[in-house]
Amino acid sequence: MVTGDNEGFWSAAEEGRLVVQRCAGCRALHHPPRPMCPDCRSVDLGWEQAVGTGVVYSYALLHHPQHPAFEYPVVAALVDLDEGVRLVTNLVDVEPHQVRIGMPVEVAFEPTADGFAVPVFRPRGAP
Repeated sequence: MVTGDNEGFWSAAEEGRLVVQRCAGCRALHHPPRPMCPDCRSVDLGWEQAVGTGVVYSYALLHHPQHPAFEYPVVAALVDLDEGVRLVTNLVDVEPHQVRIGMPVEVAFEPTADGFAVPVFRPRGAP
């Protein structure tokens, strides 16, 4: 759901860009987006372009409940971006048995059923 707090994130994704929220007060990066910096309580927040690379921190293979919009198993992952924030995402272009903690990954964007774009990650250098 797009809200006033995350609109910048989803707008950038539609343009094929990955952004993270940065506090103008203390310069801390945050994800997910929020209305106030949890570190210094500033509400002066903006968006910073992320490089789009990172490593798999953890992952799970999701088999149920199934929905026709997804191929199973879904590889759900926590990815540590090189900028230092962690995102919940899906891994694509990789067989589930090949996923490893610490695997280098890069962002890609996939269309949703509603015509939007969502950032996903794939092994770095995958075609």
